Order: sequence, then C-alpha cells, then structure tokens
Amino acid sequence: MIWSLGLRISRMMDPEEAHRLTIRALRLGLGPKFYDPPDPVLASRLWGIDFPTPLGVAAGFDKNAEVPTQAAQMGFSFVEIGTVTPQPQAGNPRPRLFRLPADAAVINRNGFNNDGLDAVASRLAKIQDREFILGASLGANKDSEDRIADYAAGAAALGPLADYIVINVSSPNTPGLRDLQTREALKELLDGVRNGLPRPRPIFVKIAPDFDNASLTHLSESLTALAVDGIVISNTTIGQRDNLRSPLRRETGGLSGSPLFDLSTKQLAAVYRHTEGKIPLIGVGGIDSADTAYTKICNGASLIQLYTGLIYHGPGLIRTIQKGVTARLRRDGFSSLSEAVGTAIR
Repeated sequence: MIWSLGLRISRMMDPEEAHRLTIRALRLGLGPKFYDPPDPVLASRLWGIDFPTPLGVAAGFDKNAEVPTQAAQMGFSFVEIGTVTPQPQAGNPRPRLFRLPADAAVINRNGFNNDGLDAVASRLAKIQDREFILGASLGANKDSEDRIADYAAGAAALGPLADYIVINVSSPNTPGLRDLQTREALKELLDGVRNGLPRPRPIFVKIAPDFDNASLTHLSESLTALAVDGIVISNTTIGQRDNLRSPLRRETGGLSGSPLFDLSTKQLAAVYRHTEGKIPLIGVGGIDSADTAYTKICNGASLIQLYTGLIYHGPGLIRTIQKGVTARLRRDGFSSLSEAVGTAIR
C-alpha cells in the first residue's frame, strides 16, 4: 500500500529526484521485504554460483552501492551495482532523465554519474554476511586518457568484493565508448581486466542493441573466441523512436523500457544462435511482466534483469514475475529453468 502510494507520488516528481527519494527510502529501511522462498524450479547454477531465481536488478538502479542489501530484500536473486568509474564524475548536465509514460519507457543521457571506485568499494566492504549475489558494472571516465586502465582499475577494486563483474562498453552516453566493442579493442580490454583481477571472477560484456546482422555475428564470434564468461544483452538503444507517442521521444540518450523489448530479444536470440548456447546470456530490455520475462528465457537468457519496469509497476513486479515464470515452466512441462532456455529458437 505504502509503495503503491509512493509510486503515484514519484510520477509527479522530476525523474531523477524521484529516484533519489527511492534510494533514500530504501536506505532508511522503508522498502518492501519479500520472504517467500522461491520455487526450486527457478534455481540454476552458473559459473559455480547458485542463483535461487533468474531475476536480478540491472545496473543503473543502485549506481553507488547504497542499497544492494535492500534491493535483494525486495526479492531480487542478484543485484548489479554501477556503472562505476575510477574517478567520481557528475555525468551530463541535467535534465538528463526523461519518463515516457505513454510508451512505458525512459530516455537517459546520464553519462556514468557516480561516486567513483573508492566510495563504492568502501560501501561494499562494509556489507557483512552477504546472502545475495552481487555484480559490479565497470565503466571508464569520460575524460580518461587510458580507458583500458580504467576498467582494469575497476576490476582490481571491485572484483574481490563482487561475485561477477560486467564490462560496460555499450552506454551511448559516453562519447567513443561503443568503439570498444570491436574484436581488437575487446581483446586488449579483457586482457587488462583479467590482469587487474586479484582473483578470478566471471567476466561479462554488456553490448548495445544497435548492431546490424553482420556486425552482431562478428561480435558474437569475437566474444566466443575471447572466452568471455557471459554476455549481457542489451544496453539502451539510440534508435526505436519513430513509433513512440510521447512528446519527449526525440530527447537525446538511450531508450529503455517496453519499446526496447522486441529489439533486445531478437538480438538475444541471434547471439544465442551464434554462440550455440555455449555462453550464458543475461537478457535485459523491456521486461515488465511474467510473459516478457519468460519470452527472454525461451529466447536464450539464463538470467534476466530489469529496471525500467520497476518505475512503472513498482516492486510488486518482482513477485509477479517470479510466480508467473514458475507457472509457465510448470505449464510447459519443464522441471528446471535451464530446460527452458533457448527453446523458442532450437
């Protein structure tokens, strides 16, 4: 009830201020807590890690690792903080975050606004007896002269504190960042990150949804050859504006939410085919119901993440998805989540 009221009030606020209020409320312990044990059919084991459910919160929700424990208490199986850069940076000028309610979407041009590695690492180090899976999304500073070194520094600082790390080379809001998605750049980047890790951790690469078929095939082959542990598909898109209804649809930045679903799911399925299902994929983009979550899984996602869906549906969406995916797995005769992964494209 309280969060339903808060959701309505937040929609009347500036989007960025509403987000800050949400984080503040969670820090004060005012967030919902779901203690229902998930159905065992949702469980999976990947990279030696046991995931009770496939549902996590995407990077961007808790950029500065202020509330990872509280996010997990809402019912997420895993929490991905960040994206974090070595040095604190303010990001792009405001306004830089726009709701598109007519399209159930968001456009952002935040520009990796975050508190920097030292502050984030300090917060994570204070978490005691962590019972949830933690990921850390790494980025490079906008004015960096050595972006490879930035990612390596992130791996060195946050790798020991997280269960996995994500190399975010696909944000459209840092000039030139997507140039790191070439095979040559990725090899140098992955070498730097692996050398920066004090101890081995699964390394994922988060890719953009805006590749043509030939480029996506080449990227999939490159990521396979470079032995990445997982691929996050996808970041926000700089396209997909023509069919939007909101007057803010032409704002510059990355588009997330419902309009991203079809594009990111097609890309997910394509990468699953190109990699022959040998690399676990994390499906992100437009998940706002049990149906969209299950569609991601059947199109190749071993895990799924959401963020924009929370803005429009609130934290109750987490339980709705978990119960709904469980029902669909049972309906379709699957005894485990892994059996359903990729079944729509086999």
